[in-house]
Amino acid sequence: MRQCELIGLPRSTWYYEPQRETAENLRLMRLLDEQYTRTPFYGSRRMVIALGGQGGNVNRKRVQRLMQKMGIEAIYPRPRLSDPAPGHRVYPYRLRGLAITRPNQVWSTDITYIRLRSGFVYLVAILDWFSRYVVEWEISITLDTSFCLSALDRALQKAKPEIFNSDQGAQFTSEEFTGRLESAGIVISMDGRGRALDNVFTERLWRSVKYEEVYLKDYAGVPDTIANLKT
Repeated sequence: MRQCELIGLPRSTWYYEPQRETAENLRLMRLLDEQYTRTPFYGSRRMVIALGGQGGNVNRKRVQRLMQKMGIEAIYPRPRLSDPAPGHRVYPYRLRGLAITRPNQVWSTDITYIRLRSGFVYLVAILDWFSRYVVEWEISITLDTSFCLSALDRALQKAKPEIFNSDQGAQFTSEEFTGRLESAGIVISMDGRGRALDNVFTERLWRSVKYEEVYLKDYAGVPDTIANLKT
């Protein structure tokens, strides 16, 4: 579709069918998403309590399953999205004490859950730390590596950072993703386990996206999501 071409997204993205769940699970996932945006340090136990106070009486096992499906975990003590897959290399965190003084010095990336009116998708974004500019983004119906690679490839057509920071999720520790960065001569940095605050600018971006877009506009589907996020 023309809109996808204008913002550089693959044409197939337009035809994605969002992930489906039961109406009750979608209601609970909305509550979980809003609570997590406010309190990213809440694990499943505290989420059960929080949802109970919002009319979401549910057991912990169900909350754990929904959080896993959404790709969210408490900042501590484990990574927020996923552990590195077996055999994936984890790189040290290289940004501690680093002064950010210029564009394309540091880029970072992260994935978040985006609720839709009758389902959900995932959003990956690549952010320049100096300008806070979103270099590239893409949506997907699965938490696989390919949509992260697609966003990275388009970003690298625009510029090249000195350092690229991410969490330790399997998407970013994959050989395909790290190999792409290393072949471009980019230094790889990864957050400490469970330390989403190491990627603080991306966390702020997600809060802005949720409060200023997603929660207000209640996207109907993928085309609606693309049309709104590109603005």
